[in-house]
Amino acid sequence: MAKDKTVYVCDYCGQESVKWMGKCPACGRWGTMKEIKVSPQPSLGGGKAKALSQRGSGEGAVPLHQINAGAEPRIDMGDGELNRVLGGGLVPGSLVLLGGEPGIGKSTLTLQTVLRLEGRRILYVSGEESARQIKLRADRLGPANEGLFVLCETSLEQIFTHIEEMKPDLVVIDSIQTIQTETVESSAGSLAQIRECAAALLRYAKSGGTSILLIGHINKEGSLAGPKVLEHIVDVVLQFEGDQHHLYRILRSIKNRFGSTSELGIYEMRHDGLRQVSNPSELLLTDNREGLSGVAISCSIEGVRPFLIETQALVSTAAYGTAQRSTTGFDGRRLNMLLAVLEKRVGFKLAQKDVFLNIAGGLRVTDPAIDLSVIAAVLSSNGDMPIEGDVCMAGEVGLSGEIRPVSRIEQRIAEAQKLGFRRILIPTHNMNGLNPKQYKIALVPVRRVVEAVRELFG
Repeated sequence: MAKDKTVYVCDYCGQESVKWMGKCPACGRWGTMKEIKVSPQPSLGGGKAKALSQRGSGEGAVPLHQINAGAEPRIDMGDGELNRVLGGGLVPGSLVLLGGEPGIGKSTLTLQTVLRLEGRRILYVSGEESARQIKLRADRLGPANEGLFVLCETSLEQIFTHIEEMKPDLVVIDSIQTIQTETVESSAGSLAQIRECAAALLRYAKSGGTSILLIGHINKEGSLAGPKVLEHIVDVVLQFEGDQHHLYRILRSIKNRFGSTSELGIYEMRHDGLRQVSNPSELLLTDNREGLSGVAISCSIEGVRPFLIETQALVSTAAYGTAQRSTTGFDGRRLNMLLAVLEKRVGFKLAQKDVFLNIAGGLRVTDPAIDLSVIAAVLSSNGDMPIEGDVCMAGEVGLSGEIRPVSRIEQRIAEAQKLGFRRILIPTHNMNGLNPKQYKIALVPVRRVVEAVRELFG
């Protein structure tokens, strides 16, 4: 009998080494090399489960021109937000990983989704809750689905036995950190267990055409718990974000082999489950912003969806010797760059003032088109001068103080017009090809930050 092989794996980047090192040679982090034992035998050693997970592996090489490159078939999940983030629906035979903080609603989102899938056989494997707990949650979320079966099990071999007997269309594992296999001599949740269990589930999904949804925990740094290899193994990585003290939840795609990674879905947490937010602009904008300084409205785009967001800033005299810079939902380094542009190109002295920036609604925005609204909110708070409530803006700010063009300007203008805004500040270069007469909203082209300040504050 061959002995187990011991390797050291970086739990941040997945780099392997035959000996322990204090510093990972790939990512340069210290103290991340963890010891795991790798069995020389196939991961599901023997029995029906082994044959089930390895079926179809004898296919030979196929010439590239003979491969059918048609669109992937999709399973409608009955949830418009989830379908869009997945790229149009769930692809049969795919392995999806859903991660998020404890109590954020991962199990609620998954359970209410599978309850809607009528006409399909679904196996819900729970290693954390009892069948009675799942039943109580299901009764609160909606009517029962006759095709949904619940299995409370943590042994991977037993799970594959039930899968072979039932032959489901979709398997849900809640959570991957609680599942363990007999071929690895370590406790559930260890790097070796997560790695081997995920690899075995991937082989079954690809060979059998059954979709598998894994629910995963996150660590204190906010990344998915387990080896980085886990994210490389799966086809789709979804992150469920939000604050337990707020109603809104955001489903974001981090990795997607079958669609875009720039899509996001927005939900509202209610007593009867998660409600889809089809028009987030109306919920992300407050009605009592009239007369308030430090508030600017920007039109952002995530994926194919445009929505208006509220940028809030507070500028005050530094109470201590060093000025503070604090951001929520925005890149702090980019804020420092924009403040430097204001001081160098526009002449506003903010070096001795604290600047706090917040994106309302708990969103985290990476669209550079909100640069203009960030600058407008900072200047509004600095001079205590409110911005008119019917004005929004979109534009990227360059280091020379110029307003750079942004993408999909027609969609941004249409969204602002739909919500009743009267004026929108846009980069001058985006006016090419636009007919201002076809819009009911006034288009105000600006070339530099100085021009935008003059339009907003006179």
